[in-house]
Amino acid sequence: MSGIEGKVALVTGGTGGIGAAICIELAKAGAKVATNYRNQEKAEKWQAEVKEQGFGIKIYQADVSDYGACEKMVAKVTSDLGPVDILVNNAGITKDGMFKKMTKDKWDAVMNINLDSLFNVTKHVVEGMTERGWGRIVNISSINGQKGQLGQTNYSTSKAGMHGFTMSLAQEVARKGVTVNTVSPGYIATEMVMAVPEDIRNQIIAGIPVNRLGTPEEIAALVGFLCSENAGFTTGADFAMNGGQHMM
Repeated sequence: MSGIEGKVALVTGGTGGIGAAICIELAKAGAKVATNYRNQEKAEKWQAEVKEQGFGIKIYQADVSDYGACEKMVAKVTSDLGPVDILVNNAGITKDGMFKKMTKDKWDAVMNINLDSLFNVTKHVVEGMTERGWGRIVNISSINGQKGQLGQTNYSTSKAGMHGFTMSLAQEVARKGVTVNTVSPGYIATEMVMAVPEDIRNQIIAGIPVNRLGTPEEIAALVGFLCSENAGFTTGADFAMNGGQHMM
């Protein structure tokens, strides 16, 4: 048993790709799952689809780059479902470009969504976790936060910063029964990656030792473990799931 039956889980950016798989994984384990959205039409369509599969996942409108909006979201989740026990900081965007051509707007947009969101959401749930003596926080980073990537100084910086947040917060809350970990996926067969031209996608796969893309469900399975009772001795770690493309 995972030990999270009845726990309240909040997954940011959970209506597509890896986030959606994480929502379903946690719901399967018995958690009461909530996620946020920015596009209402897309989110409601996804919610209806997962409801048909038997998962009653709650959705809330919130921009994770907005501190006040995150405070209101957490308050609403708490009112509807109960205090948040599990937080998965998954929301993220890319705005790629070579550094010499990168604009301040592109830099700020990525930092605000990918990195500032960790503070904006976690700030409103971690104190309750420590008071109750149990909590799980998982931050979804990227292989490119570990090794860097041409044309992604903004994205790679934001994703590397996530693990600095993980390591520091993990030390602050470990004695209170709260764990904080990072998962760094490589190339995953999400809608975004599958939209890449096939010849380029094949070049990417050729550079992955296991010779395939990962699946959102594989990432979700690891997140599910990190949110479980069995992961209580695991904190401050960065888990690479990239098919051997980057080994540390």
